[in-house]
Amino acid sequence: QLQLVESGGGLVQPGGSLRLSCVASGFTLDQYAIGWFRQAPGKGREGVSCISNDGTNTHHAASVKGRFTISRDDAKNTVYLQMSGLKPEDTAVYYCATVTCNRRVPGGPWADFGIWGQGTQVTVSS
Repeated sequence: QLQLVESGGGLVQPGGSLRLSCVASGFTLDQYAIGWFRQAPGKGREGVSCISNDGTNTHHAASVKGRFTISRDDAKNTVYLQMSGLKPEDTAVYYCATVTCNRRVPGGPWADFGIWGQGTQVTVSS
């Protein structure tokens, strides 16, 4: 019943851009901080970007800092990840999840509350 659905992935050339969407159903998204994660082939899950429930605080992994922007539109029950300057190493399945997005709590900003989407594939290749 509580569900997050990601979309917007695809094939893009190095240096290109994509915007991913994370849409919530079954609950009110404006009460939750949301994080984007990714898992590349043969690698573990990596926290990428997150945004607090009120949109005032964000965190980004060093690998995407300056290239990715996270935002939310609670009227549409949606969180976005705008990805620019994409590199081949950004290739991964991207997931969204409810998280703390707070570096001062146990587990840090990437600790999740158990609601995950199914993922959307991003492939960066020429």
